This record gives sequence, structure tokens and C-alpha cells, in this order.
Amino acid sequence: MQDTKKNKIIVISGPSGVGKSTICKQMVEKMDNTYLSISVTSRPKAENEVDGNEYWFVTKNEFQEKIDKGKLLEYAEVFGNLYGTPKDKVDEALEEGKNVILEIDVQGAEKVKKLYPDAKMIFILPPTQKDLTTRINGRGREDEKAAERRLNGAGFEIAAAWQSYKHMVINDDLNQAIDEVMQIAQD
Repeated sequence: MQDTKKNKIIVISGPSGVGKSTICKQMVEKMDNTYLSISVTSRPKAENEVDGNEYWFVTKNEFQEKIDKGKLLEYAEVFGNLYGTPKDKVDEALEEGKNVILEIDVQGAEKVKKLYPDAKMIFILPPTQKDLTTRINGRGREDEKAAERRLNGAGFEIAAAWQSYKHMVINDDLNQAIDEVMQIAQD
């Protein structure tokens, strides 16, 4: 399905607050010919978010329509909200010969791995559980219960990652983590 000599699918996953978005944005800035896929979500848009920038925000009904019409490469329910990767945007980037970065959760990554067996599977880990707790609480994006759900989900994600991901990168030093992920992606 994919000619790896021309372009690559690079899957970046990890628990909430581990730095995935920052790493992905830096990869796009530093790597030529690279596209960062923007996910579709049914979750409410935060005040400071822009539709089409962080996510494509849709209703649950609109999301279900995309599923029914086969418009999503992968999708999953995470913490009560739906998230998915628009198939048309990924196909377009691949046809243009670009590397495609998918910042997705473990559930979606497993689906992508079946479609693209040569995908680079990279999981970002926090240095410690305490660091992850500090990062999630420091983001100020969710209430205490939501933060607690994300922390509890992190254990599942990390356990699943050891089964599905070839590459694990600890984000203790952000620049070092970016360099490691880029090296893996470019190999």
C-alpha cells in the first residue's frame, strides 16, 4: 500500500501531557516534505483553539457520518470523545510524495499499522509518572477528574505500546527527544 522509498507514515503516540504535539510540530519545521495530519474530533473546542489548526471540530453526528462514508483512516473513542484521521488528507500528502506524521492514540495506531505495515511506530514516554502528573496538571486544560482519567489511561497506553511500538523515546529533555524521534523517522 505504501512505497517506503518515496514517503513514510510516522506514527507518534504517548500519554496526554508527554509532549507529542510539540515534538510533531518541531519535526514538521525541521524535516523537508513532511505533513502533520490534523485529526477530526467530536470534543468541544477550547477557547484558544482554532478549527483546522489543532483539530477539525465536528459534532458526534458529523463524526459518525465520516465513519459511515469511510472517510477516516482510523478512529477511536478516547475519554468519551471521538478522534479520527481524515483519509483524504493523508492520501493527498502521500500522493504528493510527502512523509506523513500521525499524532494518534494507541487504538488508532494499531489500525494504521495494519494498513501501513512499514509505518514508523514511535511512542513517547514521560521520564517518570510524577513528571507526567505535573505536566497534565500544569496544562490547565481540564478539571481534576478529567486529569485523573488521563493519568489512569496513561498506564494502559504505555502497557499497550510495549506490544505494538518498535521505538520508545523518553521525553526528559525536549530537544534530545526531538532529535531521537527525527533520527528514527529518517532511518
